[in-house]
Amino acid sequence: MSGSSIQKHPSAPQVDPKIIAALMDLPVALLSDNMHRNTGSVGLTPYHKPHHMVGTAVTVKTRGDDNLAILRAFEFCRPGDVMVIDADGGLKNAVVGGILSFYGATIGLNGMVIDGSIRDVAEIAARTFPVYARGVNHRGPYKDGPGAINVPVSIGGMVVNPGDIIVGDQDGLLAFPPAIAEEVIKKAQAQHAKEDATMQAMRDGTWDRSFIDALEARCMN
Repeated sequence: MSGSSIQKHPSAPQVDPKIIAALMDLPVALLSDNMHRNTGSVGLTPYHKPHHMVGTAVTVKTRGDDNLAILRAFEFCRPGDVMVIDADGGLKNAVVGGILSFYGATIGLNGMVIDGSIRDVAEIAARTFPVYARGVNHRGPYKDGPGAINVPVSIGGMVVNPGDIIVGDQDGLLAFPPAIAEEVIKKAQAQHAKEDATMQAMRDGTWDRSFIDALEARCMN
């Protein structure tokens, strides 16, 4: 930890590449269904061309109008990481734009998540490099601090710890610890196969809809 206006902590170990590869084939919705449907971020939007995002979280906490800690945090990032920025949900000043997101792509980041504002959205929208944010504002950031790197953060109501797996697609964002990844993947893959079978039954005209009777029967009103 530094004595400066930015607290600095080492980045957590990166997630096993085999787990990252397995998650690339699974939609966020399937993963969410197998985590009790009660986690994940709310209120952030993907601004890039559709592209699946999976990586190890390097977290940043900063004021909603300041990006000094973000600038420093790039030094803590490795290829395959996702920078996850808690900017207090600020909408008055953009803390990331076309230049910083481009730099993230050039150093091998797998994406950037900003609970705050971005700008240069036309530029970002032309790229596949994942950028998620709460909103847009043309006004640029201050660079005064304070901030913290690799501390627990809150992103759209979802807690993200340094080293968590973070997954994103057009439906939203989900983060969870690597310790539960294999179980979540196994369940999501099984559900994926079940849903494929259901869709085939729909094509064949053999979809069994009797489960709706049971659901309706349990209603109390």
